[in-house]
Amino acid sequence: MPEPIRKIVVAGGGTAGWMTAAWFARLLHGTPVEIVLVESDEIGIVGVGEATTPYLHVFNQVMGIDEDDFLRFTRGTFKFGIEFVNWGGAGRAYHHPFGAPGRDYGPLPFHSVWLRHALANPSDTLEAYNLQSLAARHGKFMRPSGANSPLADLTYAFHFDASLYARYLRQISEAAGVQRIEGRIEQVRLTADGSIEGLSLNEGRSVDGDIFIDCTGFRSLLLGEALGVGFEDWSHWLPCDRAWAVPTARDGAPLPFTRSTARASGWQWRIPLQHRDGNGLVFASAFMNEAQAVDQLVANLEGPPLADPRLIRFRTGRRKKVWEKNCVAIGLAAGFLEPLESTAIMLIQKAIAYLQYLFPDKGFSDADRDLYNADMGREYEVVRDFLILHYRAGERRDSDFWRYCASMSIPDSLQNRIDLFQSRGRIQEIPGEQFRIQSWLAVMWGQGLRPAAPDPLAMTLDEAALNKWLAEMRDVIARCCDYMPSHSDFIAQHCAANLTVPE
Repeated sequence: MPEPIRKIVVAGGGTAGWMTAAWFARLLHGTPVEIVLVESDEIGIVGVGEATTPYLHVFNQVMGIDEDDFLRFTRGTFKFGIEFVNWGGAGRAYHHPFGAPGRDYGPLPFHSVWLRHALANPSDTLEAYNLQSLAARHGKFMRPSGANSPLADLTYAFHFDASLYARYLRQISEAAGVQRIEGRIEQVRLTADGSIEGLSLNEGRSVDGDIFIDCTGFRSLLLGEALGVGFEDWSHWLPCDRAWAVPTARDGAPLPFTRSTARASGWQWRIPLQHRDGNGLVFASAFMNEAQAVDQLVANLEGPPLADPRLIRFRTGRRKKVWEKNCVAIGLAAGFLEPLESTAIMLIQKAIAYLQYLFPDKGFSDADRDLYNADMGREYEVVRDFLILHYRAGERRDSDFWRYCASMSIPDSLQNRIDLFQSRGRIQEIPGEQFRIQSWLAVMWGQGLRPAAPDPLAMTLDEAALNKWLAEMRDVIARCCDYMPSHSDFIAQHCAANLTVPE
């Protein structure tokens, strides 16, 4: 009988490292398993302000985290979705909101009947049927309330300061017994069979363990460098490979959504926190050099910079395996997909959840590893396809970058989804995917894709009855939005940070 794991070593801190340490510290509380996290204050984290998906609620609930306390500490705000500006075409904007629009019409899904109406009435907007979209545009927020109302189904996520979030999780982890070791990893020592025996740190120290979690960021010091696991490059589909990031002061209330504005060779983000905005320009260096990019970012900021812009270089793709021998990579060490849909923390959570399900003993079953690698590979590929959709669909042809995106080949898995939608407005829903029908609908429609014809069953509906039903739905959602307090008032009442305390 193989021996149980007795020591977990997390290499690297940041969001990935401290989320992993905090989760397993709670899960393994009261057991003899020791958890050690190694990080160096000399190595900064990539975090430049963070936006999430609603999946973070799962982590917070399991961890017993008080949401207001978490937001006060991280100076966070609420997020109802993402606004995409100039993506489908110059001067156009749409929302990718959380939560499903409308409701089903008897046995027919909402999107089928709405597409029938919208194809005949182009001025109708999808946002009018989604309370999150409407509230975002009007700067409103509240948590779910009541029953049998759109207010009961409000779905939201967060914006927060990534460095403060890592600090918050560190406090939780250390209180739960995680030992933090300050040190720089200088060597990864391997056993005769190629597994990791331990880490040699500066000043002659060493840390041994049974399983090693690689959270060392882009470098992937354990999985990539020491164990030699290769990288699957996706930059031919996602050509952006640089980002300039800078915080700015904000004059006015924070809006409850992330903004992504398409630029000539990439896109610009804006993430509103309680005390400032996070900004950045993601761009493709093959189409714009770094000096041009930083000039474009600074020229389009909405407030004065609070620091010098910082350059981040990256390559989109993933490790060919994220679990090899006794090493599991989580976060940037496993792969990188640009932050267009705020999926980084979601992928960290998925990696942690799968590892919990397949947590090994010292025998390290090949079947467990194979399943983990397959599951995480699928997670990355689905997000990859969803991101490519933003670049591939749309009508922009005004720069070499956008002409490249419009003509590039795409994965068959994405092409099949596009073909299905363009035929009769059908959207495949695959169980377990994080991006559901409403997400694919919002982006496909927002980017300008249109079905050749509606769902044939939707065409059997009485047009007058359908129009009345849709009008009533728009009215209910508008009245719910009017009822909601402003985003800034809600923060002030429930989770305002003490902004006199230094970060």
